Amino acid sequence: MNPSPPIPAMLLAAGRGERMRPLTDTCPKPLLPVRGKPLMQWPLEALAQGGLSRVVVNTAWLGEQIAERFGPAFESLTISYSHEGRDFGGALETAGGIARALPLLGDLFWVLAGDVFAPDFVFSPEAVQRFAASDKLAHLWLVPNPAHNPKGDFGLSPEGLALNLPADHPGPRHTYSTIGLYRRALFAAPWCDIPAGNPPGIKAPLAPLLRRAMDNSLVSAEPYTGAWTDVGTPQRLTQLNTTNP
Repeated sequence: MNPSPPIPAMLLAAGRGERMRPLTDTCPKPLLPVRGKPLMQWPLEALAQGGLSRVVVNTAWLGEQIAERFGPAFESLTISYSHEGRDFGGALETAGGIARALPLLGDLFWVLAGDVFAPDFVFSPEAVQRFAASDKLAHLWLVPNPAHNPKGDFGLSPEGLALNLPADHPGPRHTYSTIGLYRRALFAAPWCDIPAGNPPGIKAPLAPLLRRAMDNSLVSAEPYTGAWTDVGTPQRLTQLNTTNP
């Protein structure tokens, strides 16, 4: 039996990077240098090493620089672009951007952020197979809470379910790494009311969709303890560039 072809990935690269200013006034955050490479190149390399062949990159702020830097291909990856800035004048937020790109994605796809440094994460076919065999709408990788997010985002049950715990819940909560596997069905009714392709350019965050699905036990999760940094401030960028790998 022939193995299934690799699923595509969506790499989120449309943010303005307000907290990184003035560095991002003339350079989009995904192109800021980290250890000798554009930040976004690290996840692209990881996707290629995982055997993926297609990635969709959404852009907005200075998005033309991203398309010029990486073009239509990188290593084994074919890159398609969803230019939210060009088409709508700005970023559509996470769920809005994914909905916009749905025509370029399949029924299952990876989602990750172009401004997160996780060089050792493995985009494994085995993880895809487990997810495909489940009834879940999403599978998330959760990391230990960094200093800038001490209360975390979601809980994790012993059975591997992501939990929508309130901020004052006594149980532990973990931070969403921004890396996850998704089904197209999460971006349709009853979880999402944005039409596929998002022709009106609706701006919408992803977290409310995930929380609704979590309340119905339809999101799984697992911990990730490898190197991980949300490169959200100049200080974190400097720390990465002055710390030995």
